[in-house]
Amino acid sequence: MTGAAPAAVHGALGDDLNENVETLASLRARAEQEVSRHQRRIERLTAQLGQPRSFYVILSSVAAWSGFNLLAPHLGMRAFDPPPFVWLQGVVGLGALLMATIILITQNRQTRHADQRSQLDLQVNLLAEQKAAKVIALLEELRRDLPTVRDRVDRVADAMEEPVDPHAVLSALEDLKDK
Repeated sequence: MTGAAPAAVHGALGDDLNENVETLASLRARAEQEVSRHQRRIERLTAQLGQPRSFYVILSSVAAWSGFNLLAPHLGMRAFDPPPFVWLQGVVGLGALLMATIILITQNRQTRHADQRSQLDLQVNLLAEQKAAKVIALLEELRRDLPTVRDRVDRVADAMEEPVDPHAVLSALEDLKDK
């Protein structure tokens, strides 16, 4: 009989784990469905720009631009952007502005998604804390009711029986922030 209990517990934990994973996957899928076509394109572009090869492409393009414009007069050609490379500066400035904008767009969505996850984490943590307080209260009640267990005052357990008031915690955090 002792061999069956761990398997049953493992099975129940496995089912709970699978359910949690499926729930998280469902939340992620729903969040991905809400993403517009334009947002997806911008995020793909952000992902591409975040690759090392983008650095090398940009570096080699600037080097080729500068190199051609420096060597063109020596080769009998006309430089299309002679030093101080005004056109290159404009292209680089525009590129930087566009990159900063698409990165901010991507980060804004990621921040909204992280805020939703953090709100869910907070709700789950508050519920877990309430459950833990209830279990402590039930254990203390059981300890008081069992004739074979010595009844005693446990101030720590008494304090832990009370669930944390989220409003009091928020108020205390705001007070710390104001100091």
